[in-house]
Amino acid sequence: MSMTIAPEQVERIVWNQHHDPFEVLGSHPIEQDGKTVWVVRAYLPTASAAWVILPEERQEYLMQAVHHPHFFECTIDTPELANYQLRIQEGEHERVMYDPYAFRSPRLTEFDLHLFAEGNHHRIYEKLGAHPTEINGVEGVYFAVWAPNARNVSVLGDFNYWDGRKNQMRKGATGIWELFIPGLAVGDRYKYEIKNQDGHIYEKSDPYGFQQEVRPKTASIVTDLDAYSWNDQDWMEQRRHSDPLTQPISVYEVHLGSWLHASSAEPAELLNGETEPVVVVSELKPGARFLTYRELAERLIPYVKELGYTHIELLPIAEHPFDGSWGYQVTGYYACTSRYGSSEDLMYFIDQCHQNGIGVIVDWVPGHFPKDGHGLAFFDGSHLYEHADPRKGEHKEWGTLVFNYNRHEVRNFLVANALFWFDKYHIDGMRVDAVASMLYLDYCRKEGEWLPNQYGGRENLEAADFLRQANHVIFSYFPGVLSIAEESTSWPMVTWPTYMGGLGFNLKWNMGWMHDMLDYFSMDPWFRQFHQNNLTFSMWYHHSENYMLALSHDEVVHGKSNIIGKMPGDRWQKFANVRCLFAYMFAHPGKKTLFMGMEFGQWSEWNVWGDLEWQLLQYDSHQQLKRFMQDLNHLYRQESALYTQDFSEEGFEWIDCSDNRHSVVSFIRRGKDTDDFIITVCNFTPQPHSHYRIGVPELGFYTELFNSDAREYGGSNLGNLGGKWTDEWSYHNHPYSIDLCLPPLGVLILKLDRQKMAAAMQ
Repeated sequence: MSMTIAPEQVERIVWNQHHDPFEVLGSHPIEQDGKTVWVVRAYLPTASAAWVILPEERQEYLMQAVHHPHFFECTIDTPELANYQLRIQEGEHERVMYDPYAFRSPRLTEFDLHLFAEGNHHRIYEKLGAHPTEINGVEGVYFAVWAPNARNVSVLGDFNYWDGRKNQMRKGATGIWELFIPGLAVGDRYKYEIKNQDGHIYEKSDPYGFQQEVRPKTASIVTDLDAYSWNDQDWMEQRRHSDPLTQPISVYEVHLGSWLHASSAEPAELLNGETEPVVVVSELKPGARFLTYRELAERLIPYVKELGYTHIELLPIAEHPFDGSWGYQVTGYYACTSRYGSSEDLMYFIDQCHQNGIGVIVDWVPGHFPKDGHGLAFFDGSHLYEHADPRKGEHKEWGTLVFNYNRHEVRNFLVANALFWFDKYHIDGMRVDAVASMLYLDYCRKEGEWLPNQYGGRENLEAADFLRQANHVIFSYFPGVLSIAEESTSWPMVTWPTYMGGLGFNLKWNMGWMHDMLDYFSMDPWFRQFHQNNLTFSMWYHHSENYMLALSHDEVVHGKSNIIGKMPGDRWQKFANVRCLFAYMFAHPGKKTLFMGMEFGQWSEWNVWGDLEWQLLQYDSHQQLKRFMQDLNHLYRQESALYTQDFSEEGFEWIDCSDNRHSVVSFIRRGKDTDDFIITVCNFTPQPHSHYRIGVPELGFYTELFNSDAREYGGSNLGNLGGKWTDEWSYHNHPYSIDLCLPPLGVLILKLDRQKMAAAMQ
């Protein structure tokens, strides 16, 4: 047999130095003795012999070693050669496989590459990554990864004994490497072996991988995200036609790994109905394991539904290596964390939320990523996803790297990732973490440790453009969803539309309100008279943005104490203060977020390794606070005046905000109907007031809808015997007034009973 290839070409394959192994391997037509024949070449590093099998012709052709003991070729005289197989002898074992290099056609089109290169391929996750597919009737998995500065890239896995010589990928014009490997299927583990220009090897998880192994293992897993059958069509259609800004939004923020644990002896629910133990983490209490997504669907959803929350917010559930990061140091942006089960399990959880009338918000972290070796850091042997200059590319305080938003492909990775969670997992909103760290180049950096923008300023213009693009894309595809900014600075127009120059979010956490409230409520009530501005200042700027009022996980960690522990006074006053705070929060304009455990008055700070203090619910005071939150949520949802005009100046009016001597405020919340309004009166001291007069806009009987001091909530049960009739005595610039009994550390919510007034007039 005559050799058809030069030794230099063989050496490049053997030493994994060829950017396009398809030029050498696979089947190639050649001219021989005046006619066209086929030569088949294969590099089989562990084979002692190999044959080409033509299944349709039932023939085998022995391959010969050429220039290297593991490089084989043979010539076949046949007019066409398709779907041939290789029979390989490795020691005492034999196996038959389709040749990956027989499938030559790239799966990414020129249009795909063009969109990706300009940063506008919104569904690039359907192209890059690992995708089960069928080519020419042969099933397998198509792999594609962006690594433009790599010298070579190979696919590693159990299927090739993690040997990077066996499945070398082809590099396209835009730096995307691809390969179809026949015979692989859902569930196969894989990584990419990446060599830089100096030959240094990096083993990386797939940036677009849909699932990873349970930490501390880091391999990606081939996954089919289209296998789950959704049952939330009614919810999705209703959401598409709704305006969330005019709806009640009360969010229960939860970290799935520390809400509740199960016994490690108790088997976990799996997708296929079988059971097996879940990996137990050493930091958890002995004998504990995480609940799975399906178990959480059975326990968490009924609990949240009973409490009356409209949404569940999940701390980041994208894959992350360290439990103690709470999920905020992401290595697998397209993979839901395997700690709690599979992608289908998470889909089931979200589906069940929707069927129970609960929306799902996911925390998203596009601002930074960790330096773990299997992740995005130094991905192809260069600073690909991050800036090369640490003055722009590193958060030293967090030990993380910053995305290079100026690179189109990186921006595309993140924009498509935001869309991905709405598309594949049907989420209803995203809370974008640490937006301030993205917007300012000098964030947590000392003088000389940051670089100004092109105009000499501290604003990160590329990050702002990225956020605008991400929000524009999200709302273009999915109207009716939420995009929430955790942004703590005075950056203007965060929640303004992108066409007006805003960042395009539709909600922003009101961090100023949160700090003012916690400062105020931590004071001894006697001193509150000198800090009335803490209560009222938020309304000076409230209508400049669409705000969400949040008491989040950040306020109950790192020595800050839990909410009830921040309150002054004895035990009774602490609970009364908490009720007062929450009632004022729900009456104040803005959507609401509360972290888990606050609803029943957990004393200890949040511990990511432990359960919430569920044992506290054996005590009346904690049960009463939980009942209080349940009733407060239901009141909030049933009274449209409390949510329909959160962001309109017509929706709020002070009755009196200047009575600092008594530390009392009173105000009106109005719905879109002019006859729809709610009166709220708050007494922030332990001193009750038996005759406290406020002005009201209309004549009639004002029913006491809610009293935070009610006996069933653990209060002193001072109130107004169900309501008060007005006096024809003008007060506070209103034509009528009512004489109220204000309970200690209490909030009253009253509403005009028009039917009672009509009956009295007859």
